[in-house]
Amino acid sequence: MPQVCIRLCTLAIGPKFDAGDNASLSRHPLLAGLMNAPETQKTIQKKVVIAACFGTFLEWYDFLTFASLATYFSVLFFPADDPVAALLASLGTFGIGMVVRPLGAALFGSLGDRHGRRTIFLATIVLMGLSTVLVGLLPTYEQVGLLAPALLLILRMLQGLSVGGEIGGAAVYLTEHAPEGRRGLYTSVLQLMGPLGMMASTLQIVLLQSLLSEPDFKSWGWRIPFLLSALLLAISIKSRLNLHESPVFRQLREKNALAKAPLRECFRDRHTLGRMALLFFCISAGGSLIFFSAQVYTGVFLKTVVKLPAAQASSLVMVATLALFPATLFCGWLSDRIGRRPVLLTGLISGALAIFPVFQGLLHYGTLATPDTMMISLLLLVLVIPLACVTGPQTATLPELFPARTRYSAVALPHNLSAGWIGGMSPLMVTWLGVHFADPMAGLWYPTGLLILASLVGLFFLPEVRNRALDQ
Repeated sequence: MPQVCIRLCTLAIGPKFDAGDNASLSRHPLLAGLMNAPETQKTIQKKVVIAACFGTFLEWYDFLTFASLATYFSVLFFPADDPVAALLASLGTFGIGMVVRPLGAALFGSLGDRHGRRTIFLATIVLMGLSTVLVGLLPTYEQVGLLAPALLLILRMLQGLSVGGEIGGAAVYLTEHAPEGRRGLYTSVLQLMGPLGMMASTLQIVLLQSLLSEPDFKSWGWRIPFLLSALLLAISIKSRLNLHESPVFRQLREKNALAKAPLRECFRDRHTLGRMALLFFCISAGGSLIFFSAQVYTGVFLKTVVKLPAAQASSLVMVATLALFPATLFCGWLSDRIGRRPVLLTGLISGALAIFPVFQGLLHYGTLATPDTMMISLLLLVLVIPLACVTGPQTATLPELFPARTRYSAVALPHNLSAGWIGGMSPLMVTWLGVHFADPMAGLWYPTGLLILASLVGLFFLPEVRNRALDQ
């Protein structure tokens, strides 16, 4: 798994990781811009890409493994006399991780602006890795009673805190190391770690379930994905210990210009506060809503509404996920050429326009006497385009919106609030609307309506920040 993650990161900067192979490096747009930089700077930038991407991959792998095993946790960690209540309690324990993400963003964002990006970048991955490994060592409800769900809840909260600090912080750290003129492409690879972590977690659990009997998996096999995090954590810590502090933060420290109370400064400065609102309602909301619609709800819809076999539905969504990888890199590169604003707005508007037609098409072609899998695949790819348009330039755009001294806090807090409150509410709202109106399509008004709002906010208020100096 680490090799897959590292390989994907290096693909974004070239097929060879040998800095001495100048002929091959010069043919790639990202590394071509680094060829004239000092050798030490090129080495630092490559290390930053590897560490940021691998760490973010580990964060999402850990975070989503818990979600994949929620049904097992309902039996293992909660009273078995009421299965429905136990399942709801398990899902609630998963949800608490989303709830505390903004708290982690506020805490680690403030520390990152005061004490350095690198220090917090290391702390968040250690917190996530250790809490995940400990989940794999927990006693069950049968062994220790109510202490088991209490410990599970605490560890899940720690996971949520660490994700709140990592998501946003990684974007800031990576962007502040990026070569000017190529920030979009350089940082777009970070957006691939969420889908990759989700795929790795899902495939690993499917593999374990195929190799182990059901009793063995319930007894001890479920612990393996969590214990494996110890190895992934060791690799990630090693890669991050070798990193340097962000050059932007070093300049602030040398000038004695660090913020003493970053969050207070963010809320007192009307310009920064306005940009934070833009991030909450527009960029981060749009990205989380399209990701939910394209990568999460499509699989649920194909299985529960269209009634395709689960394996077939998952395979079709997997193809769309694989197509997302090159599309995201392309959109990051495109934002370096024509600007962040037009690419982001294209994604938001096309996403709002595409959701209903795509899902109506899935319902039509999936319920034929012989489902048309080719048309279903093409429809799933239609949603990949707006998702790539938002996620490709997103990583670079977030830090470019804010001043250096409060950047970590200003990025992390609204981004995690939006992901938790808007994106995190998507499963509940889509399901509730579908049940309330007795129409599975009715739930799609939630992401569509909010994407229309995000598009309008972007049209009126989203600035172009492609060439903004990051040390300001």
